[in-house]
Amino acid sequence: MMQIERLDHLVLTVRDVVTTCDFYARVLGLEIITFGAGRRAILLETTLGHQKINLHQQGQELTPRAIAPTPGSADLCFIVTTPLSQVMTHLQQCGVAIELGPVPRTGANGPIQSIYIRDPDDNLIELSNPLPSPHLNDLRQNTG
Repeated sequence: MMQIERLDHLVLTVRDVVTTCDFYARVLGLEIITFGAGRRAILLETTLGHQKINLHQQGQELTPRAIAPTPGSADLCFIVTTPLSQVMTHLQQCGVAIELGPVPRTGANGPIQSIYIRDPDDNLIELSNPLPSPHLNDLRQNTG
């Protein structure tokens, strides 16, 4: 059996790479990097190391690629350490509408409190604070 350690990267197909980079840097405070032959990505630095979100310009996707690369088809959840009340204030200052929340949800490691926004391509972005949680094994037993 294979053992996967972590997610290295995922790809978002976007309408405009520059607009997407601006949003993720200005609104979410993430670092934008350039790599390879001028390719752009959003860098995530976490306790698990570095992960990135590669950006493909719609109509200019690299191969191999998803069968139907489409802007607005992603649903991403980011765990944030900033309290959601402060996140909401920041989003308001940036002119970003909150679509839903705060609402309780279940994340990979247990309960989370989440708000939902849209990026420039209408991808759904969930921003979440962890809540006190049961042990992960208890969570696995209760998901049947």
